[in-house]
Amino acid sequence: MRAVRLHEHGGPDVLTVEDGVDRPTPGEGELLVEVAAASVNPVDTYFRDGSYEPVGLPFTPGVDYAGTVAAVGDGVEGFEAGDRVFGTGIGNAGYQGACAEYATVPTDRTVHLPDGADLTEAGAAGVVAVTAWRALVDHAGLDPAEDVLVHGGAGGVGHAAVQIADAVSAKVHTTAGPEYHDSVSALGADTVLDYGRDDLADAVRDASDGGVDVVLDHRLDDYLQFDADVAAQRARVVGIGENSPDPGFTDDGAARSKDVSYQFMSMFNTPDLRVPLRGVAHLLADDRLSIQLAETYDLGEAGEAQRAVLEDSFLGKLVVTP
Repeated sequence: MRAVRLHEHGGPDVLTVEDGVDRPTPGEGELLVEVAAASVNPVDTYFRDGSYEPVGLPFTPGVDYAGTVAAVGDGVEGFEAGDRVFGTGIGNAGYQGACAEYATVPTDRTVHLPDGADLTEAGAAGVVAVTAWRALVDHAGLDPAEDVLVHGGAGGVGHAAVQIADAVSAKVHTTAGPEYHDSVSALGADTVLDYGRDDLADAVRDASDGGVDVVLDHRLDDYLQFDADVAAQRARVVGIGENSPDPGFTDDGAARSKDVSYQFMSMFNTPDLRVPLRGVAHLLADDRLSIQLAETYDLGEAGEAQRAVLEDSFLGKLVVTP
């Protein structure tokens, strides 16, 4: 089969496509999936550059996947050849990634994809939609009619979170560059604000009648204090990332005075990935979640896709299709 491989850590140019790579054989509890699409996430670049340790070298990137079951391993129940499936969480748990024509995946992080859902969108959904689901549904317990602020509503996690919050019937406020305002509004945001405006905190408080009940924050080093300032009484803030590892308050009294709670999370700590994946599958099939595909790449363009995911501005997700 053909597969993207890296033999040493480095920049995007270390990714090459190899022909004649042995097609893997599924072991016990595993599926062999003919890959239709594999998402491109920042985490994939960390395995490439060595910031995160991959399963070993040579290594095929690709945490997310969607495709058709080609074969099942021993002990597998509930799956058979021809089933449409998708999932996430490979490439860092003893498995090669999905930027290849075929990939072996464990059944404990794979679910069936309903007929009404698009395979390519599902291949781009895993990390971003599961992160958004875990943040808003599991950790924040977002309720209908609550006000939620999603930082970065045009991003991968952000645009999924806007739609999941809308599906919960929350009142959705988000930030985005002006060029994306109409698109993010169409995804279900009630308020879209330019993240560069000087009066952003006042604008969030005005839109939410005094403060938001839930915040999804992808840049804690920039917004940790901001989140406290715009929070309502007993608000919940869920942090999913930062550019600098040392976020801090300039005035934690803003959080203490309102009993604000903070939850920092990683999707990879999900106890059972199948639970949020099934919720995501339902929303995809029900047209309540649409993963926006900014660009589609073939295997030979995987290096360019990894460059773009870190450096370019776009709405939604990038995806590789073998």
